[in-house]
Amino acid sequence: MKEFLIYLWGQGDTPEFALFTPAHFAPILAMIAAILLIRKYADRIRASKHEEKFRYGIAFALICSEMAYYWRLVALPELGPNPVDNLPIAVCGWAAIFGSYMIVGKNQKLFDIIYFWLLSGSLFALLTPTPLTYCGPTRLRYWQFWTEHTFGYIAVFYMIFVHGMRPYPKSIIRSYVALLILVGIAYWTNQLIPGANYLYMARPESAPSVLDILPPNFLLRFLVMFAVITAMYGLAYLPWYRKDKKAKA
Repeated sequence: MKEFLIYLWGQGDTPEFALFTPAHFAPILAMIAAILLIRKYADRIRASKHEEKFRYGIAFALICSEMAYYWRLVALPELGPNPVDNLPIAVCGWAAIFGSYMIVGKNQKLFDIIYFWLLSGSLFALLTPTPLTYCGPTRLRYWQFWTEHTFGYIAVFYMIFVHGMRPYPKSIIRSYVALLILVGIAYWTNQLIPGANYLYMARPESAPSVLDILPPNFLLRFLVMFAVITAMYGLAYLPWYRKDKKAKA
């Protein structure tokens, strides 16, 4: 039993996960299917006496997935938990925490933040999930990663379809300011701790990533990243802008 748990919580010595394989696409397709089902049955869910339980269930999955990342490191010291790689300074991790509080309390301000975080920065984590290189579907880390990343989207679209939440122009500012604060913390940490690479601002990762195309120079890397993020923010708000413009017309 002990050997099984060590295997389950651990990671392989050789790559176990590859991009653009069934193991990569299956969780994304499951997430899309869940969102489409929420959209189809939104009225029925809203009227259900179990609606609150649905929200609490999503929040529970988000919190447990974020906590499981650290439980795993504590359980297996051979994974090398250290402040270089494992401080809680990540968009996806905070999106999971904010998302759980957002869906429980139906909080518009937290919705504003994570809506843009998920549809800009976190989207790249779905496209190139580099942390899974040595963790395939038989490992806990695989399931923890996909639960944390996909349930955030499910929480956001649940609030959109079931409770009518939506972003506004001021939402962009609120989310951008929150992101700048996190970037400032990450930059300071990268300077303080040798080898740290929070928010991938210091250098490209060793595993293949969409961020490999960024220049190694910090200033250029920073400018390109924020230009891309700003463009993604605009794209994330575009459907609502067009909807408002059509309503006025």
